[in-house]
Amino acid sequence: LAAFLERWRQDPLVMDKWLALQAGADLPDTVERVADLPGHPVFDIKNPNKARALVRSFAENLAHFHRADGAGYRFLADRVLELDPLNPQISARLVQPLGRWRRVPAVLGAQMKEQLERIAAQEGVSKDLFEIVQRSLAG
Repeated sequence: LAAFLERWRQDPLVMDKWLALQAGADLPDTVERVADLPGHPVFDIKNPNKARALVRSFAENLAHFHRADGAGYRFLADRVLELDPLNPQISARLVQPLGRWRRVPAVLGAQMKEQLERIAAQEGVSKDLFEIVQRSLAG
């Protein structure tokens, strides 16, 4: 991955794939690796393509997103809250996997719901994000 990064660092589309590849990896430390990527120089939360490449790809990585300790849910909620003041439409789209909390085993669903409640409780959450979160909690 490091050699690939050095070779293709200047190509934004390839770097989107590089982020998505890591977010979709099936490695024991995938969540920890993904949690470090927002601090990486190629990642920019202000860039919707980068945000989607990392965050959406991770939420689609079911084995690691639904990790028993809830770290995947916290990662998603943290990124959504970070992104919301910059791009409310993207944050509202990216939060949607947490809205599936009723479709997973109860212990996981409770952790997903907890993250939705944490987002809803944040002061200054955008109308777009708040509407999706409230609908997810009510529905």
